[in-house]
Amino acid sequence: MNAEYYNLIAKSTAHRKSRDENKDFIFANPNYLSDLVEIACDTKDKNHHKACWILELICEEKMYLFIPYLDKFCDTLQHYKSDSAIRSISKICLFLTNSKKYSLTENQEDKIIEACLDWLIESNKAANAAYTMRALYNLSKKHKWVNEELKILLQRDCSFQTPGYKSAVKDILKRLK
Repeated sequence: MNAEYYNLIAKSTAHRKSRDENKDFIFANPNYLSDLVEIACDTKDKNHHKACWILELICEEKMYLFIPYLDKFCDTLQHYKSDSAIRSISKICLFLTNSKKYSLTENQEDKIIEACLDWLIESNKAANAAYTMRALYNLSKKHKWVNEELKILLQRDCSFQTPGYKSAVKDILKRLK
């Protein structure tokens, strides 16, 4: 791990400008991507959520850079507990399940399904839940059992949830019918 690069991540912020600068640094220096993935996948590292923020932006623009790290990523999914990290990680899962260009293995799909179901049950953050339920919906087209699990989870009482969460639930339930 390059200490100088680690410090760059540690000093980054949630501001879009900071995240974009870090993303652009990786685009200009792709040899540092392995360090970024290492930090993002080390859920015990106090800065892993910052690495996840940057990784999300990289995956949104240049997913092909991330594909070699897909197994490591999927193996780590069950360990994410920070809502700040899960927001970015669940969005990466959505990008992956939306992709027409890249295919997930059965094992990778299973790990994404398992993690997404857990996050949907445990998270009370609307954005995390929205990305998670959309990724699960995408996978339910191939894995029919996910369709029923998703319906059950989404039909729970969500009167205490935000309008954004309720809107996402309504949209996915409509698609599941």
